[in-house]
Amino acid sequence: MTLDEASIARGNPDQEHERAIAIHDIVETNSFRVPEHPDGPYALRLGIVESKLAFEISTADGSGRMTHYLSLAPLRRVIKDYELVCSSYYDAIRTASSTQIEAIDMGRRALHNEASEVLLQRLEGKVEIDFDTARRLFTLIYALHWRG
Repeated sequence: MTLDEASIARGNPDQEHERAIAIHDIVETNSFRVPEHPDGPYALRLGIVESKLAFEISTADGSGRMTHYLSLAPLRRVIKDYELVCSSYYDAIRTASSTQIEAIDMGRRALHNEASEVLLQRLEGKVEIDFDTARRLFTLIYALHWRG
């Protein structure tokens, strides 16, 4: 899995670290299948084309090459909410009680799950992924938007 550096700008060191972790997690533990080309493994390159996330997918043997575009508009609200909750979470770690931190973290996880469900719905029929892979993919999408 790679990022298209022509369409995705490099970030600061913290952003690059978060992106690298997200990519590593996707590569190491994922469930990814393309219905038109069910025999993996696949090479995946993510980029941004006209404000859409482009999934450039090719099979290892080169027999299949396709691109799917995913509008990020349905994720904008949840990304904004997730960013606010993450900020609250990191602030709370310094001063809040463990009960307050746990409550914020539950909210953070709920938003992450909501975004994962949106991704599953938006990719339906194009790319088959499981819920955990959708969670990792949202982590990467968030890392691509994160301002640090």
